[in-house]
Amino acid sequence: MQRRFRGPPTAAIVVAVAVFEVVGTVVASARQPDHRPLDALAFVLLLAGPASLSLRRRAPLVMLPAAAASVVAYLALGYAWGPVFLSLALAIVLSAAAGKRWQTWAVAAACAAVLVAGAAGSGDEFALVRAFAGTSWLAILVLMGEGVRLRTDRVAERRRQHEAREQAARDEYRLALARDIHDVVAHSLSLINVRASVALHLGEKDPAQFRPALEAIKAASKDSLAEVRQLLGVLREDAPLSPAPPPRLDRIPGLADDARRAGLEVSLTQPEAAAVHQLPDAVQEAAYRIVQEALTNVVRHSGARKAAVVLALEGTTPAADAGRQLTVTIDDDGAGAAGVPEGNGVTGMRERAAAAGGSLHLAPLNLSPLRPGWRVRAVIPLAAPPAMPGPERETR
Repeated sequence: MQRRFRGPPTAAIVVAVAVFEVVGTVVASARQPDHRPLDALAFVLLLAGPASLSLRRRAPLVMLPAAAASVVAYLALGYAWGPVFLSLALAIVLSAAAGKRWQTWAVAAACAAVLVAGAAGSGDEFALVRAFAGTSWLAILVLMGEGVRLRTDRVAERRRQHEAREQAARDEYRLALARDIHDVVAHSLSLINVRASVALHLGEKDPAQFRPALEAIKAASKDSLAEVRQLLGVLREDAPLSPAPPPRLDRIPGLADDARRAGLEVSLTQPEAAAVHQLPDAVQEAAYRIVQEALTNVVRHSGARKAAVVLALEGTTPAADAGRQLTVTIDDDGAGAAGVPEGNGVTGMRERAAAAGGSLHLAPLNLSPLRPGWRVRAVIPLAAPPAMPGPERETR
């Protein structure tokens, strides 16, 4: 789609050109007594050229022919030379800048043909030289307009690309918020639901379990509320996306304890603390959230009794991150999720693994015909790509 050139206000252009042409021609005609004196028709033609410039946005296809016709008529009637060409020159530049390439070149060629024909019929030996100079100026004016159009298009393209990058950053920002809200709310509410069920079931039979269950519910709800408040602050643009340090692998034992309190027998295997401490924050956060969501799904949906969480560093170059990867495996002896559509949790795990440059795989274990089991395995390279920043905010 062709873009119209947006320049100075049209009214200002028309008035400035009209004043310059009329005043300049009146002054110039005083030194050309051999030409036809200026009359009412001359002033009409002098004003017709600037008036045609007012059509540059409403009817750009009419602007250039009207300006050319007024100039040709003025010169054909033998009036004095002057700055009458200014309106035609501006019309050529504006027309080319507006993307009317074929029309601009056609009108410029027609004007050049009129110049050459007039020079050939005048018998003046220098007329052809002047006609050649005029033709060259016509070409230069068209090229100037083309240059303005190309520059305008480049600026518009850069603006479009900038807006596309900002939109992508906003989309990624919202997606990260959605993942965090889901992880926090789903995990905490699952624990609260399980512990509330335990409290209701054992409240009368085993009153000693009633208080620990309520304490677990209180702790889970407190942590959940704190994280939800922080995320709501982000949505109100009162806080950045991650004002606090992201969750790290040293908090995974807490996830295992939460699952154990919900009745799941969890075993945990992790690398040495020194090796874990050196892992990039993005890798640790992705691994933590994947373990969190996987254990939440096991507690809520699988009916499993046991789960095993294994984190391992793999690779052949321990002195550098290149070529190394962190594998996160969560096995359970539950019913699995074969044939069940993926929910937001699994989608979030896949997105977190992909954002860290890794991948996520889900597969049945086939432990036995009665309890097939299920495996969630993520592979995250340590040389992870940088996270996309959130959208820029205006400073007030």
